Amino acid sequence: MQRQKLLINGERLKNELERFARFGRTENNGVTRLALSDEDRLARDFFRSCCEELGLNVKVDDMGCMYATLEGAENKAPILIGSHLDSVKKGGRFDGVLGVLAGLEVVRTLVDNNIKLQIPITLVNFTNEEGARFEPSMMASGVLSGKFDKNVMLRKKDAAGITFEEALKEIGYEGEVENRLNEGSAFLELHIEQGPILEKEALSVGVVECVVGMACYDIEITGESDHAGTTPMSMRKDALFAANNLINEIRRVLGPLDEELVFTIGRVNVYPSIHTVIPNKVVFSLEARHKNPEIVKTFKEFVEDLPNRGLNEGCEVKTTKLWERDTVWFDTEIVNQLEKSALSLGYSNKRMVSGAGHDAQFIASLVPAAMLFVPSYNGKSHCEEELTSWEECEKGVNVLLDTVLALLSK
Repeated sequence: MQRQKLLINGERLKNELERFARFGRTENNGVTRLALSDEDRLARDFFRSCCEELGLNVKVDDMGCMYATLEGAENKAPILIGSHLDSVKKGGRFDGVLGVLAGLEVVRTLVDNNIKLQIPITLVNFTNEEGARFEPSMMASGVLSGKFDKNVMLRKKDAAGITFEEALKEIGYEGEVENRLNEGSAFLELHIEQGPILEKEALSVGVVECVVGMACYDIEITGESDHAGTTPMSMRKDALFAANNLINEIRRVLGPLDEELVFTIGRVNVYPSIHTVIPNKVVFSLEARHKNPEIVKTFKEFVEDLPNRGLNEGCEVKTTKLWERDTVWFDTEIVNQLEKSALSLGYSNKRMVSGAGHDAQFIASLVPAAMLFVPSYNGKSHCEEELTSWEECEKGVNVLLDTVLALLSK
């Protein structure tokens, strides 16, 4: 006879999510909790108190990351569960914080049921995942994994000229470098999907296999400014017309390349932006994301060939690669276990990829890692309308709990 599954307290999880939403709540029931702000400090302090009430040992590293450990019988590498407490401006109540509180609820359930751990469990709150106040995003996990230089990150400034280092000291969360995450038997991150797929397919859980690779470029078109009323069309070097040609070519070529390829022109700047002057310069961004490195390679080759396609209207076209990342594949064994746990609980699910970046993609270079998604209503995220049902939140944490129990039993 199959044993009855251990389940979390869904009402407690709901109440905790609502309590944390107080820290930076906006008029429209969203959250503004920028990294290292007063609101972030309040959320951190409350998280620390919740952990200490459970008997967890809380430490802070030199980037402000928090680690709360429930000790096990054996002094072995812990199971890590976490995400981030910071938000974007006028963001939602679930992004990031759900992953942190999921870990808290898992530990509470284990304590409630007097389950003795053989190995420790550590809850993690990574600093400045969003990058909304201090760029770049995933700053602390990037430093931990060696992707970013700590000294460079400490000097990053917000819009008011305050450095990351100054803000970290101001809120009292500058810890010790020896407290950094440096080992783990597994890292689990539960997150809202931030997209429409799970809801559209009426699925409760997404088992994330990877964070897709991407490349981002600036396309700069340089023409000549002349009077809009006196210069014949045949004698113009209109940078905006050239940009329009190139954008149409981008859609024509990339659209049919692969159905899973997503590409975006998110920023367009036109100069001098005067209605009586022919534009002499246009700069627009172009990024694309796909799990297959060959597709990303094809995209990069296409972008770098744009100046040679005869669409320039007499203007000069220059492409500059801003940055790129490779696809990060998660640990196969943990991914399989997340899927097995979802199935054993009777939850509808599918394997999927993440188009957005998450701390897990950097931590995966240090510790075997995997992610789990729960649906986002209308695919909304990074906005006050962000919403995931309490039932779906509960299901996601139940899958996490079942996976943790499976990992503990090995």
